[in-house]
Amino acid sequence: MGIRTIQGRMAARAEGDVVVFVIGMRVNKFRAVRDWWPVARAMPRMLKELSGDPDSGLIGVQPMIAGARVVCFVQYWDSKEKLLAYASAPDREHRPAWAAFNRRARAAGGGVGFWHETYVVPAGSYESVYVAMPEFGLGRATGVVPVGRRGESAAERLA
Repeated sequence: MGIRTIQGRMAARAEGDVVVFVIGMRVNKFRAVRDWWPVARAMPRMLKELSGDPDSGLIGVQPMIAGARVVCFVQYWDSKEKLLAYASAPDREHRPAWAAFNRRARAAGGGVGFWHETYVVPAGSYESVYVAMPEFGLGRATGVVPVGRRGESAAERLA
């Protein structure tokens, strides 16, 4: 059973502001498993915690591989406030994982790299189109609708 491809032209159902959070790791030294394996294991725990909490603000995640060394997750959030609240909550998975990463990174010598980027995208400042694709990216996070409901061209969808 594969992922269902949706025929036709579709657009993300998203409405309102969207926060896009890109987070990833790069394995700098494959043999330094002690450096990168704990980082790789932390993200699934955080995503499980967030997906189990409908009030967390996380509306969807798209995992991606960017070459042999880089894994990242494009996350879609309903507000920057909820993203920041999760990042700083002492009783959630992120804070202890971040503290452990910082301790290991200081002693590790660069076996693993880490980054994140946050974009707050106001309503009317994003658009999407998916042709003969399964739900993907923002469309996976919010569902999809036929392009005509959003506008036939990118300019119309951004209006």
